[in-house]
Amino acid sequence: MINRRNNRVVCFGEVLWDMLPAGKQPGGAPMNVAYHLCQLGIDSALISRVGCDADGEELQAFLYRMGIPTSFVQKDGMYPTSKVLVALDGDSEVNYDIVTPVAWDAIEYEDRFDDLIDSADVFVYGSLAGRHTASRETLLRLLDKSNRYRLFDINLRAPHYTPETVDTLLQRADAIKLNFRELIEVSAWLGNHSGQEHRGVELLQERYDLQEIIVTKGAKGASYYTPTSQYNCPAVPVEVRDTVGSGDAFLAAFIAQKLKGADMEHILGFATAMGAYVATQPGACPSYSVASFNRFMLESCPYGVLFKK
Repeated sequence: MINRRNNRVVCFGEVLWDMLPAGKQPGGAPMNVAYHLCQLGIDSALISRVGCDADGEELQAFLYRMGIPTSFVQKDGMYPTSKVLVALDGDSEVNYDIVTPVAWDAIEYEDRFDDLIDSADVFVYGSLAGRHTASRETLLRLLDKSNRYRLFDINLRAPHYTPETVDTLLQRADAIKLNFRELIEVSAWLGNHSGQEHRGVELLQERYDLQEIIVTKGAKGASYYTPTSQYNCPAVPVEVRDTVGSGDAFLAAFIAQKLKGADMEHILGFATAMGAYVATQPGACPSYSVASFNRFMLESCPYGVLFKK
């Protein structure tokens, strides 16, 4: 169960510039989640690292404007602020060229992170931050200290992961979110060679004792699994501009509604709508308001869950 005493979320991992064909945009899955949580009225913090360069200063200025504390974003004198080359193909699929090493590969453990994690309701982390030893060891140390709701956003970006690292991070998760292709790949490591969603979910539940598994499926919507129940939500049909960050927006909306105590049908509906809405906008962190998102919900979605801060 999530403790709603503080309604605070801590995200750990990468912050970067997505170098899109139309220009650079702030990005990084943990930062995107923190951004959308703030947009949805949920207090959130980001543990990350930028370089001592103009790109890092610009990212920190963006975080400050968006209401995300910059005090937990370290500065690195050796490695530069991260940039990711983003290529979009004709089907709105996204390809990423993730440069290494960069500042967020070297996130250092600090004692003050313990209190931050302990006071949070949710600790969100991903697989990309585990690609290098320094950040991986910091993340594992924080996960071992955390007694809160640990949500692992599996985000497989070849060649920046190994089955061994993903396994280690799965062992510390209370809940996971992954897309269908990631589900099939990870469950294949456990023997699921059928490519079946339900069998993949069963194997992950059995191996890691996971209480919640969220599977996003693009045009086929999303599903939510516990050991005893399943909920499905259809996709919202939209004209996609790009899918950069749409999964992160989905996750933020899922967390926000869960913290607010909504039922699972509404949580999934709201999250699916948010992911679809962001796919109609440029980049991972578009600016939007209560009015603009509610208008989208009313025009496009049957779920009836409006955006309320």
